[in-house]
Amino acid sequence: MQISAHISEETREQLETYASAHGMKKGALVEQALLHHLQALRELPADIVIPPRLELSPDSFAEVVRLLARPRKPAKAMKALMTGPPGDEPDRA
Repeated sequence: MQISAHISEETREQLETYASAHGMKKGALVEQALLHHLQALRELPADIVIPPRLELSPDSFAEVVRLLARPRKPAKAMKALMTGPPGDEPDRA
């Protein structure tokens, strides 16, 4: 079966780049991606699947811009999580 779909230029470029780099036919890559996505939709809770694009209202976008312009300092718990347990540093020989 053949399916026709409109995709963005950016998506087309990514598709062609990946298929070329991995020696795949574009049709095989699209089918593999669709199967993977449909399996995820069947097996994962709906709130786990994050859409690849998010649409924001103008107000929400303004809030994101505001938060990015003045990021908060990380909490102690976040610092501890990111640094890992003491003595867990990799050897640098």
